[in-house]
Amino acid sequence: MNRTKGDEEEYWNSSKFKAFTFDDEDDELSQLKESKRAVNSLRDFVDDDDDDDDLERVSWSGEPVGSISWSIKETAGNSGSTHEGREQLKSRNSFSSYAQLPKPTSTYSLSSFFRGRTRPGSFQSLSDALSDTPAKSYAPELGRPKGEYRDYSNDWSPSDTVRRLRKGKVCSLERFRSLQDKLQLLEEAVSMHDGNVITAVLIFLKRTLCKEILFRELEVRQVALRHLIHFLKEIGDQKLLLDLFRYLDRTEELAGTFSSPINLKKTFKIPDKQYVLTALAARAKLRAWHDVDALFTTKNWLGYTKKRAPIGFHRVVEILHKNSAPVQILQEYVNLVEDVDTKLNLATKFKCHDVVIDTYRDLKDRQQLLAYRSKVDKGSAEEEKIDALLSSPQIRWKN
Repeated sequence: MNRTKGDEEEYWNSSKFKAFTFDDEDDELSQLKESKRAVNSLRDFVDDDDDDDDLERVSWSGEPVGSISWSIKETAGNSGSTHEGREQLKSRNSFSSYAQLPKPTSTYSLSSFFRGRTRPGSFQSLSDALSDTPAKSYAPELGRPKGEYRDYSNDWSPSDTVRRLRKGKVCSLERFRSLQDKLQLLEEAVSMHDGNVITAVLIFLKRTLCKEILFRELEVRQVALRHLIHFLKEIGDQKLLLDLFRYLDRTEELAGTFSSPINLKKTFKIPDKQYVLTALAARAKLRAWHDVDALFTTKNWLGYTKKRAPIGFHRVVEILHKNSAPVQILQEYVNLVEDVDTKLNLATKFKCHDVVIDTYRDLKDRQQLLAYRSKVDKGSAEEEKIDALLSSPQIRWKN
């Protein structure tokens, strides 16, 4: 194609882009204002109720929504869009433009966007679709039985109050203000023979009565008095307990409580080993063997009792023998020694014959049992026990 010189100059000097000028900003502003006016005019047109029925909703392709042709194209477009897109992507390389996918059809009318509502029988508006969540339905709350409201009333008698306390229900005791009502409440609690209820009432009396009146009334009510003493020991209220013992003139109980080894141990924070050594020697000198037994008896969380000595039972045996403990007491604690050799040495040293005989029997050591037979008295019960074991066919001796 031949071009003239003038055409070539015009071709090379011309451009479809305009140079920048300061007037361009004014043009863009004017275009924005024109767009705003068009939108406002369209809103006024939509808000007209008389013309709202004349508007027709169309899809992106220009077809009326709901028509037969629109339905056919919609179905065909959804089924063939995936296959058509794959074919287009295969025919173009990775640097080509994106394949045009079918535009989703609009199910919303213009009036629905601006007005936020739909006509009867038409599609939902955008705001309705987004906020269309199922509402929760709640069953009507049933009224409580009238009997439950009486739980918090103040019309309960002392006997009713005690019965409710025994069942573990909530019940206020503040309505019992006079001394007569409080004592009647205590008597009802004692008659129920429930320690928890008695303790609950005693806590209420302890808080609302002065100690002189409380001590005076409890002095003639021994069951309630014992419960109060036990409760004060458990919580460690030594001051009130001391005042109570002084009022009752129980000097001895005031001393087996505040001068006892356990109370001194807690007060002065004495270590276990030092406490056991001192208490064991003191109780052994007084030959208080029951206290010695309680000193080493412990109870686990299952309720089973077990003997435990922080100083070791071999030292317990030595301290007991030093304080002239009888053989029966010594044998009980020698048997608690775990090491067999130590147990045999202690039993032989302190002439605990039964312990030695039983240990050799458990070891099935016939030779040692024969040798020990010569150390017991002739014709004694220990010699007869050894002879019975040696002649027993049920024991399989090792030697």
